[in-house]
Amino acid sequence: MGPWREKLITGDADLRSILREAKTISVVGAKAGAGEPAYYVPAYLARQGYRIRPVNPTITGRRLFDVPVVATLGDLDEPADVIEIFRRPQYLPGHAAEILALPWRPAAVWFQLGIRNDEAAERLARAGIRVVQDRCMMPEHRRLLGAA
Repeated sequence: MGPWREKLITGDADLRSILREAKTISVVGAKAGAGEPAYYVPAYLARQGYRIRPVNPTITGRRLFDVPVVATLGDLDEPADVIEIFRRPQYLPGHAAEILALPWRPAAVWFQLGIRNDEAAERLARAGIRVVQDRCMMPEHRRLLGAA
């Protein structure tokens, strides 16, 4: 197995490590509707003590999780430890390019449950970024760390 493949995270120990190490999570595709996963998952994570930084160009300037929504990852006022993505798989290569163009690198990129793009995951992993695909952070957090 090539060294970049080790960055494709599937095991509980590595998932736990990402969740424990992270302080700031940028949520690409964050939504304002309380019934949508792109709202209630980051809301749960915020209640667990993570700083959430929402990204969505369609609601730029609105406030979610007590901070303004920005249009792009490049508009964030601080680096994120984890970039959580709530976008359709066909958009992931573009997001991978956007992430790799940032002046900072996240420790991990997490594609939400039902979201997988092996091309984007490989590109990020080859750049040294841990990648989680097709998993929801909320139940993984509850299962591995327990709700606070």
